[in-house]
Amino acid sequence: MYTKGQGVPQGYVLAHMWISLAALESEGTTRNEALKNMDHVASIMTPAQVAEAQNLAREWKPKKEKP
Repeated sequence: MYTKGQGVPQGYVLAHMWISLAALESEGTTRNEALKNMDHVASIMTPAQVAEAQNLAREWKPKKEKP
């Protein structure tokens, strides 16, 4: 969604972050596809953008659900 700006503002940093997080939670073919997509997005980003996306992914924490 972030790669193409579908329903959200286009942003490669957030696209890379979310794909990275998805890859971590996936396995098999799904993981391979996520990694392929992450590599594609990274290829059109600057090194600084990739580093920012990696930092965001490392720092991301899920929101706690309300009781």
